[in-house]
This record gives sequence, structure tokens and C-alpha cells, in this order.
Amino acid sequence: MTLDPFTVEVIRHGLSAAAEEMSLVMTRSARSPLLREAGDLSSAITDAKGDLVGQGRDIPIHLGAMAYTVPELLKVVPVGSLNDGDVLIYNLGALGGNHLNDVKVVRPVFVDGDIVAFAISLAHWPDIGGTWPGSYFAKAIDTFQEAMRIPPVLIATAGGVNTPIMQLLKANVRDPEACEGDLLGQIAATKAGEKRIVELCRHHGRDVFTAALARLHDLSEIEMREAIRELPDGVYQGEDYLDDGGAGGEPARIHVKITIAGDEATFDLSGSADRASNFCNTTPFIARSAVAYSARIMSGREMQQNAGALRPLTIITRQGSILEPGWTAAVAAGNHETSMRIVDAIFHAMQDAIPERLSAGGTTTASVLFFAEPRSDGSWKMLYEVHGGGEGARHDRDGVSATRVHLANTSNTPAEVIEANYKIRVEQQSIRRESGGAGQYRGGDGVVRSYRILAPSMHLTTCIERMVIPPFGMQGGQPGQTCLISLVRKGANVEIDGKSNLVLQRDDLVTIESCGGGGYGAANEVSR
Repeated sequence: MTLDPFTVEVIRHGLSAAAEEMSLVMTRSARSPLLREAGDLSSAITDAKGDLVGQGRDIPIHLGAMAYTVPELLKVVPVGSLNDGDVLIYNLGALGGNHLNDVKVVRPVFVDGDIVAFAISLAHWPDIGGTWPGSYFAKAIDTFQEAMRIPPVLIATAGGVNTPIMQLLKANVRDPEACEGDLLGQIAATKAGEKRIVELCRHHGRDVFTAALARLHDLSEIEMREAIRELPDGVYQGEDYLDDGGAGGEPARIHVKITIAGDEATFDLSGSADRASNFCNTTPFIARSAVAYSARIMSGREMQQNAGALRPLTIITRQGSILEPGWTAAVAAGNHETSMRIVDAIFHAMQDAIPERLSAGGTTTASVLFFAEPRSDGSWKMLYEVHGGGEGARHDRDGVSATRVHLANTSNTPAEVIEANYKIRVEQQSIRRESGGAGQYRGGDGVVRSYRILAPSMHLTTCIERMVIPPFGMQGGQPGQTCLISLVRKGANVEIDGKSNLVLQRDDLVTIESCGGGGYGAANEVSR
């Protein structure tokens, strides 16, 4: 079939707009502040085989993993078993997943009796059962201690919501009303995506639509191969470290060997540490997501991220390692902490080859503080707070302060929302001055935020990296300052670390100071 390139572009933008609309529906429908305020959610559209073709401007680590979500699903759920109106829910890491809090809702989109696409809504549920409120248990020895595991099941059909499955889910989370509201929002989001996909098929014709998706994959492959061909052939190695998780609690190594040969690139991560002793393991799909993001940065191009762009990339992980630990390993922190170390390791490897395309180390940690407030009826209110920090400086500018970098793209919850919904007072919100590293260009500064506990008790989870190993400088720039976390109780400091679960008391003051970004270039080149 001969395709008009303008039609292909119209369909491409139509898919992006559909995914954006899905995220908007989810944001406006969700009950949890984490979703409606912080935006810890993503939307994607795949072709009939499950290959990613459209995505919202959401969270890169989600979107990269969703490139594998439907292909892995279809290995265990035959296409022939699906019907128009079916909606599946699941969170298993083995099915193109990440940590269990990230729940996927998938709707096959039928046109004239055949599946033409899938609409996917991913949302981070603030609680999905497990040992500790919020489903982040720092001492978890396996994933069964972390959260409820959901295999692919029908949450809805053409006849409506599957009430028994909804009741099962609500019975295993600590805030069932919020869970139901968030899940209904995800179902509605996939319905919005379905509507737009069907409209595209009706307007352009189903065969043209299907052919355009295949063409989009081919175009991205061509562009990625051209970009790789422009890189100097060679073998490049880099490494970075998690603060802990290695043998005896030592830092856990993330190592990459990148081989550029012609128009193909191999990313060998097999030299990374063995399975972590804490919840910093991650799935090989998250490792691939981090590599896919990094490859786009290396390309220096604004290409569409889809399955075609992945074809020139070979990504290797090692069974038994922190990046392929097995499907029973605890993985809660791997989503937003370990994944970032992969990006940092790749930047280390390539910093001398393409320094103008990379930035120094930034706030590559979500700096999670999770507050769980018990209600009188036995349920809980959940506040999952992520904190920005300093961006690493670049070859031509300072880093931005109080932002998110690389694979993260969430917001903090406004102080007014927190104080209206939780027994917490936000006592400080400020820039952490001079926390960025010095250099020809300075790294951005981190943030400071303090939370005063007004309830009789409240459970706290911390999940923070870059407390030991600071964000790195590049090309002679200085590192940024490390993250700090403090707890003051009755005027005295209480010891607290970056990966912990503890019970807070009334009037406790919890303060986080997020890390600054690394500097770029030697400071004596230009006085800054």
C-alpha cells in the first residue's frame, strides 16, 4: 500500500493526542492525590501485536516498560479469547512490568470485529496491600511481602465492571474507596483512548490506519539507525552505584558496556551487582526502559519512541543480577532508583564521546516520603510524596533547580492539598541554596521540605538514594550535595535512613533536603 506521508503524520499526532486525552481523563477522575495532583500515571497505545506506537507526555520509566506490557500479556492471554469491551488488569513484573504498585489496565480496541490496537492506562496505586502501608517494605525478602500480585483478569466487559474482582481488590488494599475511584478512572481512560482510535480508523480507513502504524515503526528504526551511525564506533564502559543493596550493605554496582558498531548498539549490563539484599532490585523491562531513554538522549534527536526505535538496540542483563533478579525478588525501589543508576552509568560511559548531549549527574532519586494515616474505621489515608532536586549542568548552561530529571516526570503535592486532606502541616518549602556542584556551569539546587505530624500516630516510609554517593560532576565539574533526611522528636534528633519504615508520633518534624546537581567543566575556566 502506498501511504501519503501527511496521512502518516496525522495518524501519529492523533495517537499522541489520544494518549494525552487518556492521561487527562485519569488525572481528572482519580481519587488519590498521587494521581490527580502529582500525576504518577502514564498512558500508551500499541498496535494489534502490542508494539508501542503512541504515548502521552508522561513518565519515561513507565512508557519504556509499556513497550513490553502487551506483548508479554499476549503470551499468556490468547488474542482469540478477547472480546470487544473487555478490560484487563494486572501488575505482575513478568508481564512487561515493574514494581507492583504500578497497575496496568489494558483494553483491546476492536474495529469491524478485529483488534487494531490496545489502550493502556498505568497508575501507581498508593497502596496495594502487603506488609507495610503503602506497599514499600524496606526489609522485604521477596515480592510477596511487598504487595498484592494481580495476574491478568477481566476487570470489565461490555456488560460493565466485574464486581467480584473489584471486591477482591478492595478487600486487599488499605484505602478501598480510593482504590475503586482510581481504578474506575483507569477504565474510563482506556475507553477514551478506544474512542479516538476508532475515530482514526473510521476517518482514514482501517487498512490505512494499520499500515500507518507499521510505517511509524519503520521510520523510527531508520532514524535511530542513522543516529547510531553518527556515533563513533567503539566500546564504552561506565558505572554508578546505589547507596546500598550490595553484599553486607555495601553500595551496589551498576555497570554498562556499550558497543557501537555501524548502525547498531549493544548495551551489556551483565556486569552489574548480584540480586540486591533490599528492595532495590528491578525487572529487566525497567532496565530496557532506562536504556531506551538513554539511547534517545545519545541520538540527539526528537524521534518518536516506539517499537521501531528499539530494533537497532541489543540490551543484555544477567539472570540473578540486580537487573534480572527473578520474579519473586522485592522490586519496589527499582522502578525509580535502580533505573536511574542505569542512566547515570550510560552517561558516565559516553561523557567523553558526546559531552555536548549529556548532563552531569542530577537528582536521580525520587526521594520518596510515604505517610500513612490510620482512620477510625481501620482504613488508611495515603500520601506518597516525591521530591525534585537539582538538574546536572550541561556544556552550555547551569542546571535547573527544584526539578525532575531523566526517567521521572511527577510533581509534588501542593501544601494546601496536603493540609486540607491529612493531619500534616508543611512548615517549610524552599530551595536548598548552594547544593549544586561548582563548575564552569553550576548544578541546579535541591529543595527543602518539612512535614509536621498533627495526628496521634502516622506510618512513614523513606525510599531515598544519593544519600551516600552524590550526583557526579562532568568534564571536571564538582559533584552536587547528597540528600539528607532528618526526624526531630521533642527537640531531639532521631536516627533515620534513606530506606526505612517507622511509626511517627504527634508533633514529629520530618525534613528532607534533596540533592543538588553536578557541575559541568572545571570551575577555574569561568568564575561561577
